[in-house]
Amino acid sequence: MIELILRDTVPSLGKAGDLVRVKPGYARNFLLPQGLAFEATEGNKKRIAAESRVRAAKAAADKAEAEALAARIGAAQLSFTAKAGEDGKLFGSVTSADIATQLEAMGFAIDKRKIELEHPLKELGFHAVPVRLHHEVHAEVKVTIAAEG
Repeated sequence: MIELILRDTVPSLGKAGDLVRVKPGYARNFLLPQGLAFEATEGNKKRIAAESRVRAAKAAADKAEAEALAARIGAAQLSFTAKAGEDGKLFGSVTSADIATQLEAMGFAIDKRKIELEHPLKELGFHAVPVRLHHEVHAEVKVTIAAEG
């Protein structure tokens, strides 16, 4: 068995920075050539510790940026007008792409896949739509749909 330090997360083996013991063939033929691991020498242990500090600082900065964006998005209000029947049902629908387009017009660069709509909005009125900005940070966009005409 060979001791290695994982540089990246490897499914069913460990997370980045973990010290693992693997068979020599797996290390020689897969982990080392792919750059997923280093031999567990003192120099490499210091190198991985420095990389993990940089990774942790970047993750903290990303989370702080997402929290600031969540606060700004939470204050935003979107309004849509659409044709609707007498019972308040829309003839069309408001989708995550429509919401992303309107958010982009307001200065928020949000990918439509981050807008967590289970189903397109098909009713008049107020809707709170969740937006995933980071795996730990979620925001809600306030969407109001009014009848056209």
